[in-house]
Parts: sequence; C-alpha cells; structure tokens
Amino acid sequence: MKLRIKGNSIRLRLGRSEVMRLAADGRVEESTAFGPSPKQRFGYALCVSAEDYDVSASFRDGHMVVRVPANVTHQWATTDQVSIHAIQRSGGDGELRILIEKDFECIEAASGESQEDAFPHPHPSEEHCHAS
Repeated sequence: MKLRIKGNSIRLRLGRSEVMRLAADGRVEESTAFGPSPKQRFGYALCVSAEDYDVSASFRDGHMVVRVPANVTHQWATTDQVSIHAIQRSGGDGELRILIEKDFECIEAASGESQEDAFPHPHPSEEHCHAS
C-alpha cells in the first residue's frame, strides 16, 4: 500500500493482493521505521468498518487509520471502480480529502519499481504514469 500526504489530503493506493486482503481480512497496514525505537515508527492502516457510514481518517500515537464502510469497500473491491473519494471536516483547518485507489501499472515505470501486483492499466495508450 502506497501513501501520499500533501497538505490536507491523503491518498492510499493498493495493489491487487492488498485489495483482496482488505476484502477478505478487513484490514491492510504498513509501517515505516525512522529509527530503532517503537516510538520512531509511523503506521498506517486501511480498515473495513461495519459501524461507520462514511469514510473517515484518524491519527493517534503515530498511527493513521482510514476506515471505509463495508458496503463501500465491497463495491470497490469487486468491480472495476477505480477509487473511493471522501471529504472529512477537520475543524478549524477546513477539510481533509481522502482518496483510496487501485494501483495501476505504469506505461513508463520508474526504474526499480515493481509492477507485479499492479492492476492492468485501463488506458494502455496513455504516454505517462502518474505514480506519485
């Protein structure tokens, strides 16, 4: 699962196996170690929620969790739907934009980047890949 954060927006991109794992297990997670201490680890997860009606994101103790309603996840995982979009009110800072996407093969992949788990590109005639 790839994570991109820019300003008040977060974007998660999942490969085929991660979409299947989310549908089967209800959770996909990753972490990045900035040092040897557990306190220097940043974790992020995408979770299916039976209780929530809207996509939401939270951050606490070095962990970001994005929750998606079960029916929304099922529709996205089992069809050719590419993405899930949501906007979450974030108080005085305005809005947090949330985007969850299927990760597609790049037409011109960056060197060293594996595309083994990517979805087939829906528009193979496009010249460039927007990998970020």
